[in-house]
Amino acid sequence: MNEKIIAKIFSLSIVIIGMCLVRCLAGQTDSNSMETVLESLNKRTTGMKSYQSQIEYKFRQPVLESETLKKGVLYYQKSEGKSALRINFQSLKQDQEEEQKYIEQYIFDGIWLTHIDYQIKEVKRYQKTEPNEPVDAFELVSGSFPIIGFSKTEDLKKEFEIGLVEQQEGKEKDFIQLHLKVKADSTYKNDYKSVDFWIDKELYLPAKIVAVSTEDDIYEIKFLQLKVNEKIDRKVFDFKIPDGFNVETEPLKEKGQK
Repeated sequence: MNEKIIAKIFSLSIVIIGMCLVRCLAGQTDSNSMETVLESLNKRTTGMKSYQSQIEYKFRQPVLESETLKKGVLYYQKSEGKSALRINFQSLKQDQEEEQKYIEQYIFDGIWLTHIDYQIKEVKRYQKTEPNEPVDAFELVSGSFPIIGFSKTEDLKKEFEIGLVEQQEGKEKDFIQLHLKVKADSTYKNDYKSVDFWIDKELYLPAKIVAVSTEDDIYEIKFLQLKVNEKIDRKVFDFKIPDGFNVETEPLKEKGQK
């Protein structure tokens, strides 16, 4: 799995943290209200200290009639100016096959992004910043994915056509849907066509994200058993590279180097 796919998994997962506390979204439909919603989200997310949830990550390739489903748990914590993010995948289901045990981990400590694949016994580590200049996980992914609630409203409107989708009767009526269509000159134009967010009206928390790539591949993430601003043991973010695993390390690229 290359770094671009790793970043995509992180960015699609972390975006949910910026969507919390969206009670003000209900009932807003015009463009002015949308701008107010986005600004309110930006203000409210500054107090986010921790987040954890069960996740279901589905990757679909309609052209190949292929579907992969991974299940796991996500942890995020920020304190004393430092942040940490971890995703532990625990199972895998491919197409019509039976679900099987599958261990894969992603850890970001503010400096290093680490990917541990237990199936092929491989570890890849990417240095993302200088040791004395740690960055928040949101900064890590901001260049790959729109982070609702953390991105400035004017920046989002420059990159996307943003709107609220009217929900039909049935199960979907319990959700608020926010649709982002990528503009022709957007910095995301080579990666995505659109991104949709579903927010649970009862919990006022994100329930699902669906992103459609330029190749018409579909990335879908569901969030279950949400916990916000509850204490997370710092040891959750510790890890040890298993004996016998092959380790590849990519140091920080120099400025100007792609």
